Amino acid sequence: MRVHVFQHAPFEDLGSIRGWLEARGASLSYTRFFDGESVPDIRGCELLVAMGGPMSVNDEAELPWLVDEKQAVRDAIADGTPVLGVCLGAQLIASALGARVYRNPVKEIGWFPVQAVPDADSSFRFPPECMVFHWHGETFDLPRGAVRLARSAACENQAFQVGTRVMGLQFHLETTPDSARLMLENCRAELIPGPYVHAEHDLRSTPASRYGEINRLMDDVLTYLVGPRG
Repeated sequence: MRVHVFQHAPFEDLGSIRGWLEARGASLSYTRFFDGESVPDIRGCELLVAMGGPMSVNDEAELPWLVDEKQAVRDAIADGTPVLGVCLGAQLIASALGARVYRNPVKEIGWFPVQAVPDADSSFRFPPECMVFHWHGETFDLPRGAVRLARSAACENQAFQVGTRVMGLQFHLETTPDSARLMLENCRAELIPGPYVHAEHDLRSTPASRYGEINRLMDDVLTYLVGPRG
């Protein structure tokens, strides 16, 4: 399986997604925008993953590569390539498909529950409620034709899918203890007290079992998008 990754910050990599891909013998390639890399020809790849990052998808004037990245996302979707967007990646999918991305009324950083939004049988089904890891200050409107999959008290649009091969997750299911540590080390200035912002001490004391739970849910998302092994 050929997989391409859009990476926007060195401290926001694949997390648990890497283990799922390695177990399937996937061949990985990257566009590391923070290193000045340009979008290559990714036609023929069997999964496109757009990861998170501290920038906004609206920063095209300062970060002109966003224009090319959004076009690549649109092209992949049009070609029927499975596309997964995480946090900024979800906002990129929404923006690429013409939806508005804007500041959420509150920042959501830490462990907070999301609730599944019931829909047709063909949609991915999240548990009725699950505790997940968040780190975002913006949100998005749903793209035309998208199905909302999850919401939270702080953010109405937490997850969506377009067809059966495109999914955007505002929250992070791929986070591991190591990737959470890197986010804290690089983004701790964002931990300004608020109703949906956990303190650094609380984040650092998260039990490993909680990461395991969200990582298994990420495995389910990937299997839904790409298909079962073999």
